[in-house]
Amino acid sequence: MLSMTISPKSRLCACLLLAAALGACSKQEEAAPAAGATPPAPSAPAAAAPAAPPAPAVAATVQAMGADQLRDAASQALRENRMYAPAGDNAMEYYLALRDKLPDDPGVSSALTDLMPYTVIAAEQAVGREQFDEAQRLVALIEKADKTAPALPRIKQSITNSQQAVAQRSEAEAARAKAEVEARAQAQQQQLAQQQAAEAEAARRLAAEAEAAREAAAERQAAAAREAAARQAAAQQAAATPAPAPAQRNLRPISMASPRYPPDALRAGTSGEVLVEFTVGTDGSVTDARVLRANPARTFDREALNAVRRWRFEPVDAPVTTRRTVAFNPGGG
Repeated sequence: MLSMTISPKSRLCACLLLAAALGACSKQEEAAPAAGATPPAPSAPAAAAPAAPPAPAVAATVQAMGADQLRDAASQALRENRMYAPAGDNAMEYYLALRDKLPDDPGVSSALTDLMPYTVIAAEQAVGREQFDEAQRLVALIEKADKTAPALPRIKQSITNSQQAVAQRSEAEAARAKAEVEARAQAQQQQLAQQQAAEAEAARRLAAEAEAAREAAAERQAAAAREAAARQAAAQQAAATPAPAPAQRNLRPISMASPRYPPDALRAGTSGEVLVEFTVGTDGSVTDARVLRANPARTFDREALNAVRRWRFEPVDAPVTTRRTVAFNPGGG
């Protein structure tokens, strides 16, 4: 059996080397693993993942190495500050495998004792970074090195608490994200409802304005029709009802020529009459004449006007407008 002893001076140098390499070794946990080694798992909430059987503290490839090979690998790892990482290529795993092969070697036990505080610190840092896989790996190394290590229950409980906190935070974030999505959807629905209501109100106003415009146009048309009908009725009434003749007390006729009988009407034996309105000027002559009513229409109008225009009256102080009915009777002359 091979034995390994470490002198006090060598142990002191190793401790100084380990202390100087702690910071660098902590950084190596996040660096890329060596070829053939299993890379550390990224930081992620692990509470929701299904439970998997714990990996062995010491990699199978390390367990398969011989004692001399393990001793050389451990020394090389210490020189390169690989005290507890990366997985499968660090001094802790090499010394643990070497202790399995040489359980009574005091040098191996001493080296593991010296490496233990740094591994504990690294495990606590991994928990703080929420790198739970790495923390579990380091806990496995600590537990294999010393099942009674005082820090073990505390670190395990810290891992459990941190995993629960991460799970709760994830749930809270998911709930918050869901609430935000629902709030945005509700706001969009409200905005859409408001927009639809505004569009409906605008359409209602436009329809009301169009209806009002149609009603106003119809009212104007009706008013115009009523006014036209009133004018037409007034005109018809004025034409049908002769106005009272103006005062004629000052008119004294001098000559009132009889109208010429239209030949066609005379041959046809047509009789009729024409109501003529005319104005007598101050010299007694007729200055204006117009037909107000004729029966039959347009048969005797011209001859009646020609006859009235030849009428003469005594001079008057002011023009006088009067009306006379000119009769046409083929048998009366």
